[in-house]
Amino acid sequence: MTESAGKQTLSEGVYLSLHREMLNGHLMPGQRLKVSEIAGRFGVSLSVVREALTRLAEHGLVVASPQRGFAVAALSVDDLRDLTRARVLVEALVLRESIANGNVAWEASVVASLHTLERTPLLDDQGDISDEWTAAHRAYHRSLLAGSGSTRLESVATALRDCAELYRQWSRSLAHDEDRDIAAEHRHIMEATLARDADAATAALTEHIERTATVLLQYAEGRAASGSGTAQSTGDGHQIAGPRFSSV
Repeated sequence: MTESAGKQTLSEGVYLSLHREMLNGHLMPGQRLKVSEIAGRFGVSLSVVREALTRLAEHGLVVASPQRGFAVAALSVDDLRDLTRARVLVEALVLRESIANGNVAWEASVVASLHTLERTPLLDDQGDISDEWTAAHRAYHRSLLAGSGSTRLESVATALRDCAELYRQWSRSLAHDEDRDIAAEHRHIMEATLARDADAATAALTEHIERTATVLLQYAEGRAASGSGTAQSTGDGHQIAGPRFSSV
């Protein structure tokens, strides 16, 4: 293995570990990420850590500034609303393109990806969202859009989904929605998609995306009204991030 390949492998390992810690709430929104501390914890060089953090920043999970260095992305009501609107517009458009252009092989990939997702446990032994479920969930949503024939549109949609990862995790950890059946939502989207019913499929996808945002916004508004906990200020009186709750 060459030196550059070895560095890339180390960077990938640090990236995956930090990604997992963020999504499971072990690294809090807005928390500063000190390169030297992370390097010491993982036993790697500073450049390896910077490479991993830069990649996380590209996916919207980390922010970088010349003065403050790296930090976990803060969660805000304004950003959540804007991100949700962007996702609905883009993902619905790409799904329509998939329904119009996708072939039988695409249909089979959608069915297979949902089958994998439904057979993958949500939580690991520590009660965190499992890496396997996260990967299967991502693969399912990507498969829905893969029939569009436009790699650029798929890339934009995937980038927006990556930016929403923290919000999705915090909606599970903080904003409990006990009546929600996410598995049924996924299956409903697939069934409408395979039926080539673009209106029903995009409506189901839109509801799926917006429900996550709605429960988290309700949580934020409740915290703002009660004035409880420590949270990230959003500039409009609403707050989101607070103490970590157990995963659901």
